[in-house]
Amino acid sequence: MLLDRRKKYLQVALNSTLSEAAEIIHSLPQNDRILLEAGTPLIKHYGIESIRFIKNLRPQSYVVADLKTMDRGITEVELAQLGGASGAIALGQAPVETINIFVESCYEYGLDSMLDMMNVDASIKILRKLKKLPDVVILHRGVDEETYNRDKPIPYIQINKVRASYDVLIAIAGGDTIREVQRAVFNAANIVVVWKEFYQPSAHTSQIAEEFLKVIK
Repeated sequence: MLLDRRKKYLQVALNSTLSEAAEIIHSLPQNDRILLEAGTPLIKHYGIESIRFIKNLRPQSYVVADLKTMDRGITEVELAQLGGASGAIALGQAPVETINIFVESCYEYGLDSMLDMMNVDASIKILRKLKKLPDVVILHRGVDEETYNRDKPIPYIQINKVRASYDVLIAIAGGDTIREVQRAVFNAANIVVVWKEFYQPSAHTSQIAEEFLKVIK
């Protein structure tokens, strides 16, 4: 595993354009607890070049490729590795065969494997079927879920359920306010994924990142 289990991380998802991603990255503090994510919209727009672009801007940074892999596990891990990613994401709703080969391929190529459990009610049921555990389990309330279903909770409750049975790092995605970030850390998440405050660059980008880092200790 490339991530340090003793640390807590802020994962900044970049989802707009390469030029805006560059401005945001240049504004972010140099901190090894910041993970840079090539978000799914960015990858769909620019391909693996988006991963390489982010890596080239900050060669020492940990870059996550949010592939949301549903099939072709080996191929997509190879693409992430070619782009210079440190970690790659598959979906927990993918066929178990795909998840197994995705996790194994990440191990072989030296990437951290991450499994996004968006729209999965019981993550441990998915994990129970796998030959090998992913390095990171992402508990995720999706953007559309948050936008069109205000009652849909962030799945904090699943953190302890997963941790009680499996030795994996846990990321929480779907909450972008300081209060939501605090709650994720209070519930013992290892990684907090944010995007709203970093969708477009602003004069406050650096300050916002610093505030989040103070909460994520």
